[in-house]
Amino acid sequence: MENKSNTMRLVIMAFLIALEVILTRFCSINTPILRIGFGFLPVAMMGIMFGPLWTAVGYAVGDLLGMMIFPTGAYFPGFTLTAFITGLIFGLFLHGKEITWKTVLPASLIIILGLNLLLDTVWLSILMGDGFIALLPTRILKCVVMLPIHLLLIPLVWNRILSRLPFMKSWAA
Repeated sequence: MENKSNTMRLVIMAFLIALEVILTRFCSINTPILRIGFGFLPVAMMGIMFGPLWTAVGYAVGDLLGMMIFPTGAYFPGFTLTAFITGLIFGLFLHGKEITWKTVLPASLIIILGLNLLLDTVWLSILMGDGFIALLPTRILKCVVMLPIHLLLIPLVWNRILSRLPFMKSWAA
């Protein structure tokens, strides 16, 4: 039984990583300093099902694969670090919990404000040579747009779709 559950975990993780790469690289609005998309959804689902460590590693792997297969600029390890920490936070806040906007809110605030707004803006500032403050207005707009999307879509996708699949129920416990 242990082999079957490890195999199922790897298959689900691989699917979610592939989905994250597709949603991030092809279903996003991309500019040099801004990306608005739905790549967070598979990562949040990983966090719900597999906890912090698996999700952190899964998102970091997804970031590396996405960059290698579909590069959009120079590779910068800071963004992979952000991906790892994002996975860690989703796993810490969502694994083993009832998924409502109230449980998603703290994780999303930390990720959107702490990681996407502050840390990613530092990485962009280093990479592009632009001042941190100069990048902030556009990045703040992204945060304002993304927070309600997180709060709506994460509970909706988990509660209305994924948690109803028979093989998914055991992963969220």
